[in-house]
Amino acid sequence: MTVRRSPCRSGLTGLVHACAGLVAAGALGVTLWSGLQERPTALAFGLLVAVGEVTRWTGARVREAAPLGAAAALSYALLGADAGQPSRHGVAQVVAVVLAASLLGSVPHIARGQGPVLDHLARRVLTVGFAAVCFQPLYNRGVFEEWGGPAYALLLLALLTLTALCDCVLAAALAHSRTGWPFGPLLRDELHALLGIGSAVCATGAVMALAVAVVGLWALPVFSLPLLLTQLSFKRYAAVRTTYRQTIASLARATEIAGYTPTGHARRVAELSRAVGRDLGLTRPELTVLEYAALMHDIGQLSLVDPVPAGATAVLPGAEQRRIALLGGAVVRQTGVDPSVAVVVERQADPYREQPVAARIVRAVNAYEEKVRDAGPGGPFTALEELRLAPAGDYAPEVVESLARVLARDRLTLPSAG
Repeated sequence: MTVRRSPCRSGLTGLVHACAGLVAAGALGVTLWSGLQERPTALAFGLLVAVGEVTRWTGARVREAAPLGAAAALSYALLGADAGQPSRHGVAQVVAVVLAASLLGSVPHIARGQGPVLDHLARRVLTVGFAAVCFQPLYNRGVFEEWGGPAYALLLLALLTLTALCDCVLAAALAHSRTGWPFGPLLRDELHALLGIGSAVCATGAVMALAVAVVGLWALPVFSLPLLLTQLSFKRYAAVRTTYRQTIASLARATEIAGYTPTGHARRVAELSRAVGRDLGLTRPELTVLEYAALMHDIGQLSLVDPVPAGATAVLPGAEQRRIALLGGAVVRQTGVDPSVAVVVERQADPYREQPVAARIVRAVNAYEEKVRDAGPGGPFTALEELRLAPAGDYAPEVVESLARVLARDRLTLPSAG
């Protein structure tokens, strides 16, 4: 069973990219026409943005891949003075410098085949442009002259918070347009992540803008170092999480190597379960537990003397299914994996009304994957109908319908339903 991602279901992604492209082109044109103002300041902030892009992590499921670059870009957008002297750069120069630095810092990643996606650059251009438009014109008109001390700092934090919230909405909208996942859960995940690394980015951006206004560019390396160290720590943490998942995936393959389940079964169930979980609005931590449980859902079969033909546990009597599930949960508990994963594995054979949501998903997706193998040319459609017509209590109806939506959205090998 192969998955083919569907193209964008709306023109939102293209619209965002087009808007970002127009903003970037306009900013570059204005900057080239009028010349670069305050070159040392522009070069200093541009270098910091570039360093942030060079050290950004790729492949990790984090809200902000380059927090140092984001903080430096936002700080430049909200910079009103340099060592007590009012700045003269405007909105166009802010966008132009940030864009050029982001592209320069992405060169090493592009050389390794890990170049930035357009979504990343579009968000960076639009969010920085938004912050600069909110601040620079008003500052240059002297609107903030009477704001001083804590009031001015709170103003910067408020603008950064508003910018971050707008970026969350933009990121969730782009992800929804690209994947078709529900917008609400995506936005919730973005807002939840904003409380972590996002708050550090906002705080660092405000502090750098305030410090440069007082002591000059010497403040940049001092106040950017903590965020750089945090970024490197997050990068190492992401690598550990990746290794952890690979270990679980390797453990899950034990049933395939031993001949208890078909090759790739656990991986297919995990991928499809995660997609269903997304469709049902599970949070990121819940999706992680779901994925790990789906990978290890058949591990209880290793305790069987005689393998189940083709590993198809869905056709076994309910009591035997529950015995295998309990054996699997006991094995998972001995591996040191999160106990909530073991609970899902143990509960996957219970009546669905007694199951947690993750166990309902694993049960239905596993049954679908087993049925579709033997259903012939009309496999996916036939397997779905069998799940819908199963005895009450076997499969949660909302999970089955979510599975149908996921299959239709991702354009699996479904025949035309007429």
